[in-house]
Amino acid sequence: MNLKKQEHYFVDWKQREEIAEAMLPIIGRLYRDHGIVITVYGRSLVHGSIVDILKAHRFARQILENELSVRDTFPVLQAMGSLDLAPTRIDIGKLTVRYQSQGTGHDLTAFVRQELAKANTGQTSLLSEPRDVVLYGFGRIGRLLARILVDKAGGGDKLRLRAAVVRKGDVDDLMKRASLLRRDSVHGHFNGAITVDEEENAIIANGNMIRLIYASTLDEIDYTAYGINDAILIDNTGKWRDRKGLDRHLQAKGISKVVLTAPGKGDIPNIVFGVNNELLTDDENIFSAASCTTNAIVPVLKAINDRYGVISGHVETCHSYTNDQNLIDNYHDKHRRGRSAALNMVITETGAASAIAKALPELTGRLTGNAIRVPTPNVSLAILNLTVTEKVSREGLNSYLRDISLDSPLQNQIDYTNSPEAVSSDFVGSIHSGIVDSVSTIVSEDRIVLYVWYDNEYGYSSQVVRLVQNMAGLELPVLPV
Repeated sequence: MNLKKQEHYFVDWKQREEIAEAMLPIIGRLYRDHGIVITVYGRSLVHGSIVDILKAHRFARQILENELSVRDTFPVLQAMGSLDLAPTRIDIGKLTVRYQSQGTGHDLTAFVRQELAKANTGQTSLLSEPRDVVLYGFGRIGRLLARILVDKAGGGDKLRLRAAVVRKGDVDDLMKRASLLRRDSVHGHFNGAITVDEEENAIIANGNMIRLIYASTLDEIDYTAYGINDAILIDNTGKWRDRKGLDRHLQAKGISKVVLTAPGKGDIPNIVFGVNNELLTDDENIFSAASCTTNAIVPVLKAINDRYGVISGHVETCHSYTNDQNLIDNYHDKHRRGRSAALNMVITETGAASAIAKALPELTGRLTGNAIRVPTPNVSLAILNLTVTEKVSREGLNSYLRDISLDSPLQNQIDYTNSPEAVSSDFVGSIHSGIVDSVSTIVSEDRIVLYVWYDNEYGYSSQVVRLVQNMAGLELPVLPV
């Protein structure tokens, strides 16, 4: 046994751990006081632990093909800490690599000041006052939206979750809903502290007071009575999906915009954030965030169509079972869904093909789709079998998708893995709408098969929050460009 090498590894880890620990207060201060989100190749370090910081740097290795160390990024972060920055999303991984390739021999602080000149304009806020958000429904997606919104509250000058509208349960309703927010069988414990205020009938999550408002109809609530004004309401019940139904939310005092977390019907704009943001116009008050599957596959399809041109294809999804299925065999008004979700793979229909056409009209009529519900509680898999306009190499295709995931307008939507051991549970909690499994990519001349994982709960909820942030005017500029 090489004892010197053994000691070297341990000492190296402890040193990097100490540096990461020193990074935490700088990251926290920049976020709370300036609205700065620090990332390493897209991996956010905000609210991360020491190990989270080290893992984010380790992730960069598969991109850079060499180690990116906190020893390299910490001086860059320190230099940033001396600037008076406006709200921005700053990738210290990319900034560090740029300094190593272009700035060596120059003063680091001067280099960072030059690279971040667009943001070095003084401490400001993107909004004059926080924008109120209301959740209509507090189920799987509603509670995950609550977690994400609380996590992104920052210094309190951004989106502020004010209330969740639910139907009254039993006498322990408040405590039970707080418990469901605190504990989640798939996503683990809430990252922070949760208490209740019985007098206000509210859940207090990391200092954010979320009132529970009991109601059975959409338009009977006066939100202004709770101090809620000009709010964006997120309807995650899926019960009303057309304009006539959702417009009733706008009849309630205090609501100005509505977002539906399901495919919208009729002329409601279906937004896959990052793909067709041009539909987010000020004169429209009702939007759909489409479905989890649509959000997972449309960004990848857009990337493929932009580069190679899609002639035709088929989309098959292996989707985790959902709450509308039966745990044991029982009557269901839809075919096959009455059979036990925990024991069977269940073939069912999907609206993915038509939903893709709404987000990418150029692919109308070129794709078919189907779905199989499988006995897992979360994380699904989309298989894209496509014919494109030219011969493709496997290496070229994977390299292109990797680059898209790292440095493109779709980098928040598309993630990339090259692990031959990756399985579905590895992607629980992914904030990306889809993750390309490059090891599984199949290419035969002009035929390609792509496997795209997606956390159909958390990844989708992250997309919904990006949509709401954009509606509120909270789109952060990204540096370095």
